[in-house]
Amino acid sequence: MLNIRPSNTRGYANHGWLESFHSFSFSNYYDPAHMGFSVLRVINDDKVAPGKGFGMHGHQDMEIITYMLEGELRHTDSMGNGSVIRAGDVQRMTAGTGVRHSEMNASDQTTAHLLQIWITPATLNLAPGYEEKTIAVASKLNRWALIASPDAWDGSLKVHQDVTLCATVLEAGHSLPLEVSAGRSAYMHIARGEVEIDGQRLATGDALKIDSATQLEMRAQAESEVLWFDLPGSAE
Repeated sequence: MLNIRPSNTRGYANHGWLESFHSFSFSNYYDPAHMGFSVLRVINDDKVAPGKGFGMHGHQDMEIITYMLEGELRHTDSMGNGSVIRAGDVQRMTAGTGVRHSEMNASDQTTAHLLQIWITPATLNLAPGYEEKTIAVASKLNRWALIASPDAWDGSLKVHQDVTLCATVLEAGHSLPLEVSAGRSAYMHIARGEVEIDGQRLATGDALKIDSATQLEMRAQAESEVLWFDLPGSAE
C-alpha cells in the first residue's frame, strides 16, 4: 500500500484574510506524526484574500520556495527586492543569517493561491539570497520540469540542500514515471486535479511519501498539477 496523506487530515486555519492547509506541523497546528519529511519542513497551501497578506516578518536558516497557483503576490524584503509574482512563477528566498519580508496579495479583486515550501538547508548561517523565475506551462505540460536544484541546473532555482523539485501539468489520460533511487526519499503533493498511482487515487491536496527505492507510474484522471520532491533518505 502507498503511504498517502489525505488532504482532509492536514492542519487547517482560517484567519478571514488567510485560509491555510498545513501538510506539516506549523503555527497552532501541532502533530508529532507530521513534523516534516526528510529535509522538507513546511508545505502550506495558502489562499490570501484580495488586498491582504503577510506583513513584514523575519526568517532565519531556511530555504523558502513560493509556488504560485493563482493570482498575484507582491514581495518586498530587507535585501531590497521588490516584485510581483503571478500564477506560474516560483520564488526562492534563502533566509540564512536573517531576512525580513512581506507577501501581500497584489490584487484588490482576486484571491492569491500559493504553496509556501520550507526546506532545511544543508548549511546554517548562509548569506541571505533571493531569486524568481517564470515556468511556462508548455515546459511542464505532460512532462517533469525542473523547478529547483542544489546546483541551479538547467536554469532552475538554487536551493542550498540536496533536493530537487520538479513539477508537471498532466492532462487527463497522460502518464509519467515515478522513480526513487536507493538511499533516497520522495514526496509528492497534488496541487490540483486527480491522479492514479498503483491502483490508488490521489486528489487535490493529497500527498504521497516514499522512503525506499521504487518505480511507479502516475496517470492523470483529470488535468492535474503535481509537485515532486527528490530528497535525502528519510529516517521515517
